[in-house]
Amino acid sequence: MAAVTARTTFIPPSTFRSSSRSPFPTSKSTLPFSLIPQKQSLRHFLHISNSLHQSAAVTTTTIPTTTETPLQDFASRFAADEPRKGADILVEALERQGVTTVFAYPGGASMEIHQALTRSNVIRNVLPRHEQGGVFAAEGYARSSGVPGICIATSGPGATNLVSGLADALLDSVPLIAITGQVPRRMIGTDAFQETPIVEVTRSITKHNYLVLDVDDIPRIVNEAFLLASSGRPGPVLIDIPKDIQQQLAIPNWEQPIRLPGYMSRMPKPPSEVHLEQIVRLISESEKPVLYVGGGCLNSSEELRRFVELTGIPVASTLMGLGAFPTADELSLQMLGMHGTVYANYAVDRCDLLLAFGVRFDDRVTGKIEAFANRAKIVHIDIDSAEIGKNKQPHVSVCSDVKLALEGMNMILESKRDKLKLEYSTWRQELNEEKAKYPLSYKTFGEAIPPQYAIQVLDELTGGNAIISTGVGQHQMWAAQFYKYKRPRQWLTSGGLGAMGFGLPAAIGAAVANPGAVVVDIDGDGSFIMNVQELATICVENLPIKILLLNNQHLGMVVQWEDRFYKANRAHTYLGDPSKESEIFPNMLKFAEACRIPAARVTKRKALKAAIQKMLDTPGPYLLDVIVPHQEHVLPMIPSGGAFKDMITEGDGRTEQ
Repeated sequence: MAAVTARTTFIPPSTFRSSSRSPFPTSKSTLPFSLIPQKQSLRHFLHISNSLHQSAAVTTTTIPTTTETPLQDFASRFAADEPRKGADILVEALERQGVTTVFAYPGGASMEIHQALTRSNVIRNVLPRHEQGGVFAAEGYARSSGVPGICIATSGPGATNLVSGLADALLDSVPLIAITGQVPRRMIGTDAFQETPIVEVTRSITKHNYLVLDVDDIPRIVNEAFLLASSGRPGPVLIDIPKDIQQQLAIPNWEQPIRLPGYMSRMPKPPSEVHLEQIVRLISESEKPVLYVGGGCLNSSEELRRFVELTGIPVASTLMGLGAFPTADELSLQMLGMHGTVYANYAVDRCDLLLAFGVRFDDRVTGKIEAFANRAKIVHIDIDSAEIGKNKQPHVSVCSDVKLALEGMNMILESKRDKLKLEYSTWRQELNEEKAKYPLSYKTFGEAIPPQYAIQVLDELTGGNAIISTGVGQHQMWAAQFYKYKRPRQWLTSGGLGAMGFGLPAAIGAAVANPGAVVVDIDGDGSFIMNVQELATICVENLPIKILLLNNQHLGMVVQWEDRFYKANRAHTYLGDPSKESEIFPNMLKFAEACRIPAARVTKRKALKAAIQKMLDTPGPYLLDVIVPHQEHVLPMIPSGGAFKDMITEGDGRTEQ
């Protein structure tokens, strides 16, 4: 996803010494228009094992704003010259960054950190029931707030249980700090109990990582980790801390400067006016322009809306970009790609100018890359130079913060409004005809509940204002299609990695970061059961999370592919009890009951609306088990590697394909 706020002035390293997250430096460097910049590697520093991955999902801008007050005059509970454990130094370093919540599961190598957390009057630990639940919860916290999420695990299996979450955060550009305990330094490399080289394991799935070998480095490393996670293209940073470092007594130096000269030198600068003028000229010459916006636009929603207001250009969104532009707006084409709307994909196929802002030309969007927007000139603006030209060669490219680029183009458009006279009514009418001809739709069969209808009812009863998290599969795509997102950071889903089990713990993070908000996990039975243990966390923390479980007793998306491409041969995609297919198995209501969470099941369409209303009206958490047919298919669908001409708009598992 994207970071939130951009600044154009450079802040000296000394600013990081005792401050919260928001004052990070955000200076950027502009690259010549025609140049496709080459990736550079970060310099490795003493005591730091690191990696900077630059070829994953696109995103945004620079430093997230936070509602927390910058801690410029931090009051330590220790005297300035008082020795304290490394674990206490770590916790205070987090406090100085403005951290108030962590998702931490204890173990032998991280016990000292947990002991130090009990001595903090600032930081609350939301205890997950599995480390993967913790890292996904930290992601939900970060995705819904724009502030880095913090998770902590022990060494060995605790650390390796974070791997899926780290990979997910990298692909979707989520600011995340993962802290792991490690065996004592003298035992590293001896195959000690619960030892894994987690720095090496995660090297390619983190933006940067550290192995702390000197207790005095902790303040600097924490400062650097927050800078790296939040600046440029956000991502996960891992800090691995041996147990003897956690136990060692030291007097911290909070005035250490950061040491990332290579990274800072590559931060993109604001785009030049000449480049933006060229893009505006292309817009003025175009007859059929389309905006293709992704997660990189989540931090520039206001600027994007103003740009659309000034130009009248229709907007197609990626899965990660949902909410950057209101999906109910008349200029919204909703989602494009494999399961995008017919009219969004039609627009991209027929456009003469594609404005690709904060996107990475992912295969689930483009399909057959040679056929994607092959009639159009392509303008690509992204903060990550590695994404420009990686999958699709643009005609015009700008390596910059999308927010600054939009601000600059809006100023140009406003100053030239009378001269430009942009007119796309004929093009919009053509697209409106496609909307009327191919709306998102579904069929109803008797009293069975169409899963799409369940999401429509939820949208209606929440006024489109809920924060929605999902697992991965059919329910995820229906939630993207049928819930009308109004604002950024309202839609939380595992996009690039497609990690089942994401929805429930992500909802925990969102509920903690947004007290008072309506948070709904729209989940499938396959995804839900992968982290069902987190119901215990929801109960103990009394988080008012609503779970809309679309239960079809199958791995729905895999079943759909079996129907379409494997002659409906079922290959281990039935999740119920084969000996009692008439029963719902497992009984999800029993899981909820075991964790003292109210729950109900609904099987008939006419009872659905009242059941969802009861779910929303019940204080605290609630699980609604909605039984839906497994024959439903997510449509439209462009087969993998296909083009717009290959789009499927009809059929389901009830008919022979």
